[in-house]
Amino acid sequence: MRQILYVSLAGENRIGCWSIDSDSGRLRHLKDTEVNGRPAPLAADLDNSLLFVGRRDLPCVTSYRFNSLTGDLIHVDDGPKLQGDPCYISLDKTNRYILSAYYEAGAVSVHSNNEGIFTGEKVWIQTGNGAHCIFTDLDNSHALLPHIAGERGINTILKYNFNEDTGMLSPSERESVKQPDNRGPRHYTFHPSGEYVFFSNEQDSSVTSYRYQEGDMEELHTISTLPAHYAGVNTCAQIKITPNGKFLYAPNRGHNSLAGFSINSNTGQLKSIGRTQTEAIPRVLDIDGKGQFLYSAGLETGFISAFRISDTGSLQFIDRFQVGKEPMWILILPVSE
Repeated sequence: MRQILYVSLAGENRIGCWSIDSDSGRLRHLKDTEVNGRPAPLAADLDNSLLFVGRRDLPCVTSYRFNSLTGDLIHVDDGPKLQGDPCYISLDKTNRYILSAYYEAGAVSVHSNNEGIFTGEKVWIQTGNGAHCIFTDLDNSHALLPHIAGERGINTILKYNFNEDTGMLSPSERESVKQPDNRGPRHYTFHPSGEYVFFSNEQDSSVTSYRYQEGDMEELHTISTLPAHYAGVNTCAQIKITPNGKFLYAPNRGHNSLAGFSINSNTGQLKSIGRTQTEAIPRVLDIDGKGQFLYSAGLETGFISAFRISDTGSLQFIDRFQVGKEPMWILILPVSE
């Protein structure tokens, strides 16, 4: 299985495409595509034939069909101008709807999608400042919307019902998940079993695990991403889990490290496996589809560091690759030969 890596570069208004060597994990540059409007969040359809790009300065979402051999992006459609700049975009499990979260605007939206053509807005819901991430669960029937804390966030996790037949997103009858002061849930990821969901917490630099069932959440525990005696400034960003569900990683922006955790699949409990130094202000990361390699981009350095994931979850540095200014998102896609 071949894999390619796309990286959005807000500081240069372009998207870079790189090929991943399946043996070494090293990157080889294929192509750059100019995308105006500070490209940031990326998402792909389930067939991995279409790439969707959130353009934060316009603001809108644009779709491209991509050539996996050359890395070329072929423009398909520009979505409607949005009421805010999207900080996160995803497709539901049917590929027919695009869900977006809006940090500054404090909202969530759903737009119809027909093979990359935007066919109308289904939903726009004001939620409160700091909305940061939205996608449907494994059953495609619910979605979660975390909001960070501090002066610019309401510090809670909102729950929604999702109707895959109509694309309608509606507030759940289940209570929102209120957070301790200054926790700040930002991004989340589901365990492959669907039994657990894990949140990175921006303000208090931690990861929280929850038992999950059809939109119901039971908090299990919270564990810090930082070493015990670290006293510097830090915030957490994305969170990623290996395809086998054994390991989880969250970046520390300030400590400039990747915090690793092993996952007990029977209990959902996390155990720290240490921290690995990486690029400065590691805003984004992704893990390849085989669970062999992890890639971490530094917002301040313009480099991606590549790591091999060992059998114990520890990260072994491979090399670093200069990609460009302000890498805002990494997306790894499997492609046909």
